[in-house]
Amino acid sequence: GVVLLYLTYTLKKGVFLVVGYLDGIPLELEESAFMDGCTRFQIYRKIVFPLLTPIIATILIVDGLWIWNDFLLPLLLLNQEPARWTLPLFQAQFKNEYAFDFNLAFASFLLSMAPMILFYVFMQKKIMAGVTQGAIKG
Repeated sequence: GVVLLYLTYTLKKGVFLVVGYLDGIPLELEESAFMDGCTRFQIYRKIVFPLLTPIIATILIVDGLWIWNDFLLPLLLLNQEPARWTLPLFQAQFKNEYAFDFNLAFASFLLSMAPMILFYVFMQKKIMAGVTQGAIKG
């Protein structure tokens, strides 16, 4: 249930961003590849899709961070099933009516941030690549 909702939201945003990014790719790249003898499939596979890596990395980072840290949607849909809780729902259990277990909570917060920090550091290189710069001489 929750995965389907996440997929529909991220898919429409991803399509919007990819279409906007494709509009910025110069048509001369495709025309020059066609003149060199590439088929349509080769143009997309060898030229267009590699140019999409920065926007795909951006979508993965933004949506991955949102899904990883989302609290409200799992709270509304999975509150009755503790076996299916996400990490933020478990972390909310450290606070009760009269006390807050700071040691356990902050250790959990630190460990839950580690995968996303590593994911961000790994994917940031793809965004900063600047693939299209210098592809066409003017």
